[in-house]
Amino acid sequence: MRFDLFHTRVDAHIRKAQEYLQAANLARIEHQIAADHHLALASMYAQRVTWLEQELSESVSRFSPPFRGVMTVAAEGGKRGAESVVSLQRSAPVSNG
Repeated sequence: MRFDLFHTRVDAHIRKAQEYLQAANLARIEHQIAADHHLALASMYAQRVTWLEQELSESVSRFSPPFRGVMTVAAEGGKRGAESVVSLQRSAPVSNG
């Protein structure tokens, strides 16, 4: 009986390489499935953004001009400009009586 302690075993190396290949293929398939899932989610959220922007635009058009200016500033990500200043005036004095 001969001991090959310092020699590589070719059949063990091939089996290990095949195991690594199978694991790599499985990981590739799992990541492809995850990528397809994320692509579907991104598409769904893009449709939701479009729908919400349309709903917001329609509801904002029903309000008076001071609210329209506030909603425009909020929709633009908080950019400040001349339209962002809204002054509200009291229509009748408040009595403490």
